[in-house]
Amino acid sequence: MTFTAQETKAHYVPRDLPSHIQHYINGQFVDSVGGKTFDVLDPVSNQNYATAAAGQKEDIDLAVAAAREAFTSGPWPKMKPRERARVLNKIADAVEAQEERLAELETFDTGLPITQAKGQALRAAENFRFFADLIVAQFDDAMKVPGSQINYVNRKPIGVAGLITPWNTPFMLESWKLAPALATGNTVVLKPAEFTPLSASLWATIFKDAGLPDGVFNLVNGLGEEAGDALVKHPDVPLISFTGETTTGQTIFRNAAANLKGLSMELGGKSPCVVFADADLDAAIDSALFGVFSLNGERCTAGSRILVERAIYDEFCEKYAARAKNIVVGDPHDPKTQVGALVHPEHYEKVASYVEIGKSEGRLLAGGGRPENLPAGLNNSNYIAPTVFADVAPDARIFQEEIFGPVVAITPFENDDEALALANNTKYGLAAYIWTQNLTRAHNFSQNVEAGMVWLNSHNVRDLRTPFGGVKASGLGHEGGYRSIDFYTDQQAVHITLGSVHTPKFGSIEASAANEG
Repeated sequence: MTFTAQETKAHYVPRDLPSHIQHYINGQFVDSVGGKTFDVLDPVSNQNYATAAAGQKEDIDLAVAAAREAFTSGPWPKMKPRERARVLNKIADAVEAQEERLAELETFDTGLPITQAKGQALRAAENFRFFADLIVAQFDDAMKVPGSQINYVNRKPIGVAGLITPWNTPFMLESWKLAPALATGNTVVLKPAEFTPLSASLWATIFKDAGLPDGVFNLVNGLGEEAGDALVKHPDVPLISFTGETTTGQTIFRNAAANLKGLSMELGGKSPCVVFADADLDAAIDSALFGVFSLNGERCTAGSRILVERAIYDEFCEKYAARAKNIVVGDPHDPKTQVGALVHPEHYEKVASYVEIGKSEGRLLAGGGRPENLPAGLNNSNYIAPTVFADVAPDARIFQEEIFGPVVAITPFENDDEALALANNTKYGLAAYIWTQNLTRAHNFSQNVEAGMVWLNSHNVRDLRTPFGGVKASGLGHEGGYRSIDFYTDQQAVHITLGSVHTPKFGSIEASAANEG
């Protein structure tokens, strides 16, 4: 794999980058109480371009106090749905108006290709429009017994929602949580990933200009083990929504138990892409390439285990590897680039270590390290060429463990039963992709695969009304559509008597006389 994009051009740096990124608490940009900071780097050059305020427990305390005051005394939770929807639509308008700038900053901060970052900005706007529509159209159950009683459900916002978001497509994934949490009347404290705080800082101005009251949105930057840990443990935060890797999710689960917090966690994945011999092979290859190499392979739903029926296995491997070798790796800001730089040198080292492990666990068909002919100054950068291993055994580490980079393992199978056993042979269960023209097989396989989401003959194009989440080690609970409304609200059952009700009269004279008789 040769580094082909913008070989002769200097690395692009956006204009007007901040040199320091602050918290946003109760309508004000502020530094940490104790003055702590951490460095933020550009993943292409690995040079620090800014510092960010490093939140500690005292900063989380201030943010939660502001959010709690805005919830108990402010107007936001009491607004009519239409009033909140107007604000959400203004937020969506602002995101769309800044699409180019948002994408530029996201690309610089994450290493994602610019064409893919633009799509994330538009998806973020759509999340706010979707939940603006949903809360206006929301209705709840009413149960009636004529002449006796009416029972209805009263939905109420819960309080302060703690939102902890990851570094892959950060702005869009923040919108997944912010939109439903705010739409349902909660207030929030957002703790973005420490690798990528740049785009998160834009929410403050967007929300302020759209008319969101002070204190409703608060942002605290910082490390997970400091700011994130304090947010999870805070007794005035009844909800935690977390997206990230599984071991961190387990820690959050333990720490949330003391206060019995509501939890929604979308965790790691090692999703199978199963290709049967009767599949449209060209379409399957297109999808299987996009599914693992888009977003630099740093995606939770990546189909990073490709299971191929033996009858077409050799043909698939040959065509897939040839295409992988032609993927354009380059400067993330170049529109031709299809795979950019990994987000951080720490993550690069992890992915590179799995590439080396894979060389002893499979047959290397493409990639295997940094691209060839990297421009001067990028020899120690975070680039990894799209890497393909074939003939990978199901007990191999690259088959079982989440790599979260542009690395794929291909394994053959003989029949449907073996394909299902291989697909389910990991601790994860987030997504699955099935390629077959056999309708009966498609439905039976989909219903038996251990995955929270299944795509038949497509990559992960998702309607916002559908639930998003995994099973096994891939998550706890679901969000998306009405599932998000359920998570961010309490459902209170109200019972009203319409007629006379017979109630036993414990302790009365009439009851005593009846018992004596």
